[in-house]
Amino acid sequence: MTKLAFLGLGVMGAPMAGHLQGAGHDVTVYNRTESKAQAWSDQYGGASAATPREAANGADFVMACVGNDDDLRSVCLGPDGAFAGMAKGSVFVDHTTVSAKVTSELFSAAAELGISFVDAPVSGGQAGAENGVLSIMCGGEEAVFDRALPVMEVYSKICRRIGDSGAGQMTKMCNQIAIAGVVQGLSEALHFAQKAGLDGKAVVEVISQGAAGSWQMVNRNETMLDDHFDHGFAVDWMRKDLGICLSTADETGASLPLTSLVDQFYKDVQNISQIANEYSIL
Repeated sequence: MTKLAFLGLGVMGAPMAGHLQGAGHDVTVYNRTESKAQAWSDQYGGASAATPREAANGADFVMACVGNDDDLRSVCLGPDGAFAGMAKGSVFVDHTTVSAKVTSELFSAAAELGISFVDAPVSGGQAGAENGVLSIMCGGEEAVFDRALPVMEVYSKICRRIGDSGAGQMTKMCNQIAIAGVVQGLSEALHFAQKAGLDGKAVVEVISQGAAGSWQMVNRNETMLDDHFDHGFAVDWMRKDLGICLSTADETGASLPLTSLVDQFYKDVQNISQIANEYSIL
């Protein structure tokens, strides 16, 4: 159907690229760890490339889902970067959660080469990627978004353009701010229930049907009650995202007292984990 490239095959990127290949698109993937790219090709049948430039060569759309600002720059720029292999009129779609600053930088760099750029961070976690039901919030030119929409719809339940370049990343910041507060409130509620001697599962069954209900409550209550936390969104990545939110809030003058507090709680978790690993406690 369409020649595509997908850069980054982590827990999100690999299934997203798989959905595209399964939908009949001609997908070439790139991953910094080449063995992951080869494993993806073995599983889904698409091709793999040794550099982002090779993967992007001849592609109508290049999708990326990597780690952070520096990772995104590294797959886009330079002699082996995707931009060097993309033709004029092609579209780069960034699914990474990054700062609005790097989005602006790469939007401008792409425009100078005649390449269109859409910032399109996603929400829904690993399960959403695997099941093809991600929420995608986009920034960029409307005509370019309209071109990319049929491709993104393959792995989304909702995909919407919020505004011009950077609007997608700003919306993802709103998403992470909301999640941070909800997870903290849910954690405290379940902790309170246990300390009060209540049946946590029974409590959730009731309150999840009222105003307290949330996606986090429905999908995370059992693991929280069982003290099982080795899954889902990594603490390090959440801190990266909250750092972007707090930095941008300083620039815009927004007040985020709860987000700042939750970020410090995540910092405490990181410190405890580091100490535990150092002394082989975990």
